[in-house]
Amino acid sequence: MALAAAGVRVPHVVAVCEDESVLGVPFYVMEYLDGAVVTDRVPPGLDSPEERARLGLELVDALAELHAVDLVSSGLDGFGKTTGYLERQVRRFSGLWKVNATRELPAVAELGAWLDAHRPESGEATVVHGDYRLGNLLVSLDAPARLVAIFDWELATIGDPLADLGYLVATYSELGSPGGAMELSPATRASGFPSRLELVERYAERSGRPVGSLSWYEALALWKAAVFCEALYGRYLRGERDDAWAGSLDAGVPRLLELAEEAAARS
Repeated sequence: MALAAAGVRVPHVVAVCEDESVLGVPFYVMEYLDGAVVTDRVPPGLDSPEERARLGLELVDALAELHAVDLVSSGLDGFGKTTGYLERQVRRFSGLWKVNATRELPAVAELGAWLDAHRPESGEATVVHGDYRLGNLLVSLDAPARLVAIFDWELATIGDPLADLGYLVATYSELGSPGGAMELSPATRASGFPSRLELVERYAERSGRPVGSLSWYEALALWKAAVFCEALYGRYLRGERDDAWAGSLDAGVPRLLELAEEAAARS
């Protein structure tokens, strides 16, 4: 509700029920919005280079709008701690590896130590979505392309906004990219969509934030993904999942660590 009042593109919450006797858990009802969630293809009405380009810019502009929300006036200043976000992320995922690990992968500890030692100075804290990518957004079905709403706020908190941008870039497919475990919206490999560099430049223009240290945030996103995906691979080994994608994490997790090392080298 606070984000909607601040102009962020989120569905309007119609009602909230905290009485667990109704459904067994607290729940809320939100408005119905028409649109599509894009993963491997865009809606036919947007399937042209011009509209794909417009959609790519909408992706960044909506993120800049989210990060522009004033924490105090929106009442969100108590939503999370305004300092120490990056330090907590590195510490938390280092600890998660000890729980998730199914094998020896020294790069996890090495990257964790590098991230901690080279941690950039965070700017002003903002609302952070935590999983901001095209697949967690609702887009219009017809031209002109526009981002209708942002979904999946389970990881949202207060923190460093560049963590969202680094994650977006790390998971974004661009024309000519080979794909892989972290390219979560392959539709953006189509012509017209902005490149990763163009996304970053647009964000810097719209937000006014310096983005020179973004490679560190990309390395963080890829490293965290490796730790998280190792848990999924563990479930596969225990027979709790039998899908091919989970099985592919045998090689996929080490590949994520390689990509994180490449991002670290660019930093």
